[in-house]
Order: sequence, then structure tokens, then C-alpha cells
Amino acid sequence: MAAMPPRAEPPAEWWERLAARLIEALVFGVFYYILFLALWGIFRTVGMSEVFGGRLPGVLAWLTAGLGYAGYDWWAHSRDGRTFGKAIMKIRLAPGDVPSRALLKRALVYPAPVMLMGIPVVNLLAGMLLFGVGLLILIDKPLERGPHDRLAGTRVVKDLR
Repeated sequence: MAAMPPRAEPPAEWWERLAARLIEALVFGVFYYILFLALWGIFRTVGMSEVFGGRLPGVLAWLTAGLGYAGYDWWAHSRDGRTFGKAIMKIRLAPGDVPSRALLKRALVYPAPVMLMGIPVVNLLAGMLLFGVGLLILIDKPLERGPHDRLAGTRVVKDLR
């Protein structure tokens, strides 16, 4: 008797992926805001509030929060194959045995550009990159993979476990 092929897991819907990212963005947005206020207070206290036109606290907060988000994305996918947003939406990465190095590449393509959002002019390019990644997910049928998924050899699927 021939072995049965593994059951194909259905890809996650675009709105499930978006909802998962928005849930995570709320948490990291709060982290960014607290970090920004702390940095603004520190720079104001030491008399550096006007460095770079007063934008330095925001730039540093975005860099730190964006790097933290990319690091979290890599760590969570390495550990479980999903972030807390994906867990809430009941979606995950497939296959489950993706090498950590591939997941790091995935995290550096998306969501790492978030750390560039606080830098004037560069923020426009980073926003366009993130929009493009989302658009490519929508038009890639039937697997709905973005460049970050293709680079890592992953796809986001419904968690049927």
C-alpha cells in the first residue's frame, strides 16, 4: 500500500495575518511610547532636547522598538512557530522545523523595517516596503506568501492542532 501524502494545511487568510500583526503592533506601540517618553525626559534633562531638531528620542525609540520587534519575531518563531498574535488568531508557520538562520532572515525582511520608521525620509521607504510586502501576500495565490516567507521557505497556515 502506498503511503498517503500529508494533508495540506490551508493557508491563513490575509485578514488573519493582518489581525495578528495588529495585535502585536498594539503591544509594541505601547513599548515604543513608553520608551519615547523616557528618552525624551532623559534628553530634556541633559539639555539635548533639540539635537536633530528634537527628533532624536523618537528615532532612538523607533530603532529600539523595531529591533526588539524583529528580535521577538525571530525568537517566537524559533521557539513555537508563532508569535502571540498568531497564537490568538490560531495561525502558525509551516513547516515546523525551519532553521533558526532562515527565521532570522525572515525577521530581517519583515518586520525589521519597522525600526526605520522613526527616521525622516527613510520612514517613507520603510513604509512603502512594508506595504509592498503586504500587497505581495495578497496577490500570491494560492499560498499567500510574502518575500519574507519565500526567503525562509515558510508559509503561514491555519493551526489545525
